[in-house]
Amino acid sequence: MTYTYKTKNVCSTQIQFRLEGDRVHDVRFTGGCNGNLKAIGILVDGMTVDEIESKLRGNSCGGRPTSCADQLAQAVREAYRKQQAEA
Repeated sequence: MTYTYKTKNVCSTQIQFRLEGDRVHDVRFTGGCNGNLKAIGILVDGMTVDEIESKLRGNSCGGRPTSCADQLAQAVREAYRKQQAEA
């Protein structure tokens, strides 16, 4: 299933990705640092929600308490919880 997450307090405005079970695919950020965010999408493709969360959760950017990577970790966890609730 494809999910769209509206980011908070970062340069990117949203994240789209596909969730198959607990595996994440096709991550795409809108806005933000294009090259870096494309690289994150490639690096996490096929990882589980737990793997992404353990590596990226809590990552900050500048003086902000969050980052695009942290927002991705939050997004995939939220999507996974919704998926589990619907099952």
